[in-house]
Amino acid sequence: MPKGQVESVPADGLTTRQRRNRPLLVVHTGEMKGKSTAAFGMAMRAWNQGWPVAVYQFVKSAKWKVGEESALTALGRVHEQTGEGGPVVWHKMGSGWSWSRRQGTETDHAADAAEGWAQIKRDLAAEAHRFYVLDEFTYPMTWGWVDVDDVVATLRDRPGTQHVVITGRSADPALVEAADLVVEMTKVKHPMDAGQKGQRGIEW
Repeated sequence: MPKGQVESVPADGLTTRQRRNRPLLVVHTGEMKGKSTAAFGMAMRAWNQGWPVAVYQFVKSAKWKVGEESALTALGRVHEQTGEGGPVVWHKMGSGWSWSRRQGTETDHAADAAEGWAQIKRDLAAEAHRFYVLDEFTYPMTWGWVDVDDVVATLRDRPGTQHVVITGRSADPALVEAADLVVEMTKVKHPMDAGQKGQRGIEW
């Protein structure tokens, strides 16, 4: 929006301040890279505001060491040692919550993903954090490992001022409809088109 000006003011009975501080449900979807990276960038902003941050990494392997995990967990230690920023927790979902089929069965993956979602529901109900990243969470929804209607209802009715960002391709239409902000990453060019694979400092 140009100069940060809204295009319309709804007749919702809220003050400008109340509307501005309304908790958001954000979805980063699309075929192009950058969905998780953008979400982690938002998490760093949340940390800077002193908000408790939680990342639930659903699909990438638990052995996959991403740079954002190192950075955010380091910021969590900064908070513990100095009080600056906010606390950070990073939940790696383990082999059972990975799309690597080499470890565990389809049933194992589905059961563990369901338990992961159950933990998020408990955290939301307890208002355990202020900012949540549900990384690659569209995939368990697409595969039927978690119930889409339950996810949408839980996020729609979450208490307090808890912001939630969900990343992953092919976001369910019901999730897109429920979200306040939806970004679709589209490809214009990519180094892989010219045969160049991912590299340190760019992809991880």
